[in-house]
Amino acid sequence: MQNDLSISFKEHFSKLKDPRINRKKLYPLMEVLFVILCGTICGAESWRDFVTFGKEKLDFLTRYFLFENGIPSKNTFARVMASMNTEAFKTCFIQWIQSLHIILREVIAIDGKTLRHSFDTAKEKSAIHMVSAFATEARLVLGQIKVSDKTNEITAIPMLLDLLELAGAIITIDAMGCQKDIAQKIIEKKADYILSLKGNHSTLHEDVKLFLETEALKKQSNNAVSDICESIDAGHGRIETRRCWVSDKIDWLEQKVEWSGLNAIVMIEEIREFGEKITKDRRFFLTSLPADAKLISSSIRAHWGIESTLHWTLDMTFREDESRVRTGNAAENMAVVRHISLNMLQNARKTEKDISIRGLRKKAGWGNSTLDNIIRQNF
Repeated sequence: MQNDLSISFKEHFSKLKDPRINRKKLYPLMEVLFVILCGTICGAESWRDFVTFGKEKLDFLTRYFLFENGIPSKNTFARVMASMNTEAFKTCFIQWIQSLHIILREVIAIDGKTLRHSFDTAKEKSAIHMVSAFATEARLVLGQIKVSDKTNEITAIPMLLDLLELAGAIITIDAMGCQKDIAQKIIEKKADYILSLKGNHSTLHEDVKLFLETEALKKQSNNAVSDICESIDAGHGRIETRRCWVSDKIDWLEQKVEWSGLNAIVMIEEIREFGEKITKDRRFFLTSLPADAKLISSSIRAHWGIESTLHWTLDMTFREDESRVRTGNAAENMAVVRHISLNMLQNARKTEKDISIRGLRKKAGWGNSTLDNIIRQNF
């Protein structure tokens, strides 16, 4: 008998159209996808890996689906993932994530990542670049979109924002996404933004930099800084002092009217002391948030979770950059599968204490009870 997981799995992905012709559908699409999902959770990387995994775990897999014809060949796995509609697959993924009801005021970091070995020189196909939205507190990928070969993240980010439910969230984006249209889109989605401001807006950057650096040197009672916070972290022989200045007194800023919802400007200063070596770095931001230095500083710091938690894990644990999958839509579809798997693993860590993602993947491969727990989580 099929249990609740197979029903839930079908609810989220049953809208997918099987790309194969009817006379060649020996293995149902849901069974093919289920083997790929479970295999990815347990460390499978190649089409041959999925065949080996499926055969070794067949008794386990039949708890959820019938598998009347056994496990497909590696060519079947490759053909299905290469020909499956990426937009439909991505939509199913996003609908699944939205059913989790991410809490309001979650910091959602948006950033891009290139799948390094997805290029194909023979076909003059460049490497795929994906832009992802990452809920930093829940540690969940909310959605992703491929950057078109002839465009860049500036055009992809608004398309990704359109796919997501963002009301009440704080959206953080690096300097590439510091664009007026993107700010307007975020406000239209009833969310707030913190946008990194750098040289791509040279005049605005210099105006904000001069103002905040000048005001930061004045006494608090006389300057235009609305709020300040400071934190000090020490460890491993290093001391890091982090300060945040925020000002919502920006009527003087000529460009203010051009940025939808702009409410304050921000300066972050980081001073790192390691022995006798001292480094100082200052960065500047635009935000629609009120002048709350502690909230803004913590949100900016949370943004880097997309690098340290998402991108690093995909590269070092899932070995994404080493993947040679490249035929048709397979590379993009497998990127979505890895995001699904990572989300399930992150969620399972709530009950699997003191274990890394890498360790949990091994444990799932070694023990059916752990794999069962992962795929039974509230997804």
